[in-house]
Amino acid sequence: MKHLLKKIAMLAVAGGIAASAQASPEADREAFQNFYKNRFASVPMEEYPNGVYSIDPVGRENWEAIEEFPPYEPFIDEGQAMWEKPFANGKTYKDCFADGPAIAGIYPLWDKKNGMVITLPLALNKCREANGEKPLKYKKGSINDILSYIAYESRGQKTNVIIPKDDPRALAAYEKGKKFYYTRRGQLNFSCANCHLQNAGMNIRADRLGPALGHTTHFPVYRSKWGTVGTLHRRVTGCNKQVRAKPFKAQGEQYRNLEYFLTYMSNGLELNGPGARK
Repeated sequence: MKHLLKKIAMLAVAGGIAASAQASPEADREAFQNFYKNRFASVPMEEYPNGVYSIDPVGRENWEAIEEFPPYEPFIDEGQAMWEKPFANGKTYKDCFADGPAIAGIYPLWDKKNGMVITLPLALNKCREANGEKPLKYKKGSINDILSYIAYESRGQKTNVIIPKDDPRALAAYEKGKKFYYTRRGQLNFSCANCHLQNAGMNIRADRLGPALGHTTHFPVYRSKWGTVGTLHRRVTGCNKQVRAKPFKAQGEQYRNLEYFLTYMSNGLELNGPGARK
């Protein structure tokens, strides 16, 4: 255990660069998940989609009470209405996503034609623009309605992000996302890994730091602090601000690559969004 913690700490300090020259994404994922298996040996792997409540029994009781009457239900209903409502040209989202709304498990995905990571919010806006509609804002507002509906319809799917082996640009995007995750930034000089990997389970003020494993499975998330549902990139923006670092643009390359890496780390875990957090 001590050896594994030391190894992970070294990766965090080095920004993940040392591992990227030696390990494949799948080896990274295995090491990432094994870290939590060792650190929280009593926590079953299937619990990690529940975020911090997988390791915080007191917080879990409050969360389970909230889930009796989920605050995100109205957003699911609004999202379903959006999915079914025709665009001005008579088409709907289904004309872009023929498999229906249960599609969250494959995102983010690699777009070989354009050489970039495509997240679900980006794909939704590309659909809108292709049908003559204005794009939705990426952190607040209606984007969260349709994401909530898609997340709900996708519950039970296993996270299955693919990094194509026949396109080195996909691996490069993954490596950029990994480097972002392990790189310290801001006046507080913290990396994502400092809080959610090295110090997962520890308290910061009155809050317990949740494990990074499963972080992506339950978005979009209703936060009591927000009083509404918000996207993953809104949450990452908040994290950057908390360490006093200048945040990047939502759905910009930096956050999309980060999402690509972080979601891949949770491959095999069930989706259970939308979620509720304090």
